Amino acid sequence: MRQLTLASQGTRREKFLEEMDRIMPWPELESLIEPYYPKEGKGRPPVGMGIMLRIYFLQHWFNLSDPAAEEALYDSPALRRFAGVDLGRAAAPDETTILNFRHLLEKHDLCGAMLDAVNHYLESHGVRIGTGTIVDATIIHAPSSTKNASRARDPEMHQTRKGNQWYFGMKAHIGVDSKQGHVHSVCSSAASVADKHMLPDLLHGEERKVWGDGGYQGQGEAIRKAAPHAQDMTSRRTRYRKTVDELQRKKNRTKARIRAKVEHPFRILKRVFGFVKVRFRGLKKNHDHLCAAFALVNLYLHANGWPCWGRSVSRTRRNGGLCRSDEKQQTENRHRLAPNSFSPPMPLKPAGCSEIP
Repeated sequence: MRQLTLASQGTRREKFLEEMDRIMPWPELESLIEPYYPKEGKGRPPVGMGIMLRIYFLQHWFNLSDPAAEEALYDSPALRRFAGVDLGRAAAPDETTILNFRHLLEKHDLCGAMLDAVNHYLESHGVRIGTGTIVDATIIHAPSSTKNASRARDPEMHQTRKGNQWYFGMKAHIGVDSKQGHVHSVCSSAASVADKHMLPDLLHGEERKVWGDGGYQGQGEAIRKAAPHAQDMTSRRTRYRKTVDELQRKKNRTKARIRAKVEHPFRILKRVFGFVKVRFRGLKKNHDHLCAAFALVNLYLHANGWPCWGRSVSRTRRNGGLCRSDEKQQTENRHRLAPNSFSPPMPLKPAGCSEIP
């Protein structure tokens, strides 16, 4: 009997990259970037767009900074094969090239467009955005130390208290489809902003039911304004002085079984991809990072058990942009950034934050 070795079976990292390479809608994503990507001409020829896009996703999956991504390409043959880097022909892209590519995506708001493109791609394969939305938020930590060049914390990050524990950072607000469990809306704010303030921007307008925890109670008017036909299914208060409403507790428990789906994207974002602390200063850069990360989360959620897909893309309707938009503005970036409110793959070694010029 032949004994299978690790080399013949492949590592977890290699299997993960093969699976993600199979399900990623590469033509659709590359078509978003192609109009803005540098063309060959005078000066040094640009690195292939497909290579840079794959390296950008590797940074999300393995929580790599720009210098760590460059080192990982030289260190790991599996990462080089996935990115299409051949050291026999050319050197791997350096950290400055990787940084410039990310700045290109941020400048043209392409990270939010990636989330739209992925949801369109999923819809073409039967994973459609339904008429139920679950809303929730999670805190992303930021460095609270003042031991830096400016001797100050990030002015766009703020602190908040959850129970008896204080946190400093930002909040990622998401709207999740209640049936399929994938993210269709993303908002970002400082940690001090209450969850309920982002509720209207997390709805796509065609909901019949909206679920949320106790932080969203009393927002029936805001829900009806954003989604006229939606029913408010948020959890209600159960304690009144010395009495407890047992009937309402049972209703909240029933609602919690549905609301549990909203925790799955957060688990993948934090525990699988390792994004538990902000990588950049300021809300805008971290918001763009979150939009691209949740696009990858949606694909990861539906990766297991799916056959080889085609590459067609169909339309879908969603909302929650930088400003409120109607049906005529479907192609614009609609992932809102709060204004002035201020496993899976085998892990590589921990990486520090990228330097922001």
